[in-house]
Amino acid sequence: MSAAPGIAVLAGGVGGSRFVRGLLHGLRAEWPAAAGSPEEGMPGSGTAASVTVIANTGDDLWLAGLRVCPDLDSIMYALGGANDEERGWGRRGESERVSAELTAYGVGWPWFTLGDLDLGTHIARSSWLRDGLPLSEATARLCARWNPGVTLLPATDDEAETLVTVADEAGGTRQLHFEEWWVRHRAALPALAFTQNNVERARPAPGVLEAIAEADVVLFAPSNPVVSIGTILGIPGIADAVRQTAAPVVGISPIIGGAVVRGMADACLSAIGVETSAVAVGAHYGARGLPSAGLLGAGLPGAGLLGADLPGAGLLDGWLVDSTDAAAAESAAGGPLAGIRTLARPLWFHTVEETAAIAADALALAARSRP
Repeated sequence: MSAAPGIAVLAGGVGGSRFVRGLLHGLRAEWPAAAGSPEEGMPGSGTAASVTVIANTGDDLWLAGLRVCPDLDSIMYALGGANDEERGWGRRGESERVSAELTAYGVGWPWFTLGDLDLGTHIARSSWLRDGLPLSEATARLCARWNPGVTLLPATDDEAETLVTVADEAGGTRQLHFEEWWVRHRAALPALAFTQNNVERARPAPGVLEAIAEADVVLFAPSNPVVSIGTILGIPGIADAVRQTAAPVVGISPIIGGAVVRGMADACLSAIGVETSAVAVGAHYGARGLPSAGLLGAGLPGAGLLGADLPGAGLLDGWLVDSTDAAAAESAAGGPLAGIRTLARPLWFHTVEETAAIAADALALAARSRP
């Protein structure tokens, strides 16, 4: 690409924010902002390229009367230079006095600690929401302070929270909010199904479909394929927009050598019958223009993770895998990954420079994978 590109990224929280930070780092070097431009000097910016991040909202919840949006906040803090690098989430320099007081009153979840600085974000957001602003506008107001260098959009302004069905002690089943299953139980309770509550009534947030349609490249960050990327695609209209965009669509594998890079995506993949491998996840997304038995044919009950009314067509033009998975990807080229151009390279990103190199290879793969 010679001109600065417009890039749409579908992303979850911690892993997604680290990937986008590396992407911006590389874009700054390749397409720096013009001197004196509004972007110059902003945290996470300084590039003439345009990046829109469409973030998972399935983790969102009401807690202690506040609307908490974990993935939106992780991305905003990380790109705005305020995140806690040691923990990988939340604000730097946090204290937890308010959460301790809430626990003493028996309010909220004692195992889901909100930092005092972070609470300021949730209070501001909740105030705007109660005043009638949509989540996308509240997010824009929050980002005006942090200047993340991207347009950060929630996948939807509607509440479509991810619920996890698990077995109960009486031999039946019960549903937990995703955050309870993930944070409190560390995904140790075997998940029987994932559903998005009220997803059939959800609509893409303003700007989401336009960002995908008008992008030069669409990227799937190396986020959880089921409960991050999957929940974004589950909002009616978003998966179809990905299929119909003129831009190449490239995903970055969150699986290296049969193991998850971070988190517990293997527990999520297992629940929908997908092997924890780069080949299986690529096949799970499927090739654009070809039928897919992956995400869109997972057979989830009710309003499934990707919505009951979505056709079973694939989503990817390109799939970036780790070097350790090169042979497996090559052997799958005529089978599970048929129709998807693959590229193997080291995918561990311990530094922003390593992540920038991964993002650059994703963009290079996109240039070779135009539909």
